[in-house]
Amino acid sequence: MRVGEESPQATPVRGHALSATDVTVAYDGVDVVHGASVTLRPGDVTVLVGPNGSGKSTLLRTVARLQRPRSAALTLDEDTDGLALTPREFSRYVALLTQGRPTPSGLTVRDVVEFGRYPYRGRWGKADPGGKDAVDRALRMTGVEEFAGRGAEHLSGGQLQRVWLACCLAQETGVLLLDEPTTYLDLRYQIELLDLIRDLADDHGIAVGVVLHDLDQAAAVADRVVLLQAGLIIAEGLPEDVLTAERLTDTYGIRIDVDTDPSTGRLRTRAIGRHHTRSERLSPTS
Repeated sequence: MRVGEESPQATPVRGHALSATDVTVAYDGVDVVHGASVTLRPGDVTVLVGPNGSGKSTLLRTVARLQRPRSAALTLDEDTDGLALTPREFSRYVALLTQGRPTPSGLTVRDVVEFGRYPYRGRWGKADPGGKDAVDRALRMTGVEEFAGRGAEHLSGGQLQRVWLACCLAQETGVLLLDEPTTYLDLRYQIELLDLIRDLADDHGIAVGVVLHDLDQAAAVADRVVLLQAGLIIAEGLPEDVLTAERLTDTYGIRIDVDTDPSTGRLRTRAIGRHHTRSERLSPTS
């Protein structure tokens, strides 16, 4: 089954708004994110982009409460203090797919996906009436249903990445955070994952926040783009307003051209290296 073949409309989840305000994060006493504010809205995909070390993943992890900030405010649905909730309560609102999750040993794929149901179980493994349906749905949506009984340690990196995504979807939250989710995926699954992200936002109103390195993928999937540099948000808005040639060239320190792909109508970027043009690759006698 292809990724996302089942419509997310079947998922009994409603989207939530999540606002992070004045987020400052320090490592070893040095600020690496400086007073950043971002709002994730139901039905919108917000993509964080920027060079390595710009603070994208740190900001996302802080919004997910996995990174302790020096200062921050988190608000859910305009009236719920996200920092006042217990971890279990918060995990019913927000799920995060992190980078570099471990390879589980001695567990089947279904076992791994069932981890996503922990917010709904009691201390002693109390029954989870909706758990089986949620897990089945997540397996189908991510295209790993055929691997459900296989040992997770026998999967490829790309397959395992989809299993961890299924775990997040089984959590059935109204906010989904994804940190470089296309890592380890081949081209087909990268595109299908981006389609699934759009389906979750469009069909069910999930608020999605995602870190991506590929600027073309960001432009294709995003409703809003947040551009970071050195821990600061330097631009936020529609993809065509944020991802301009001048701003990207300045931010990444390399010439980046921006135009519109005539076949899709979408914004398209191209980084220009020293050996980019054909004339520079040809010898004088060619």
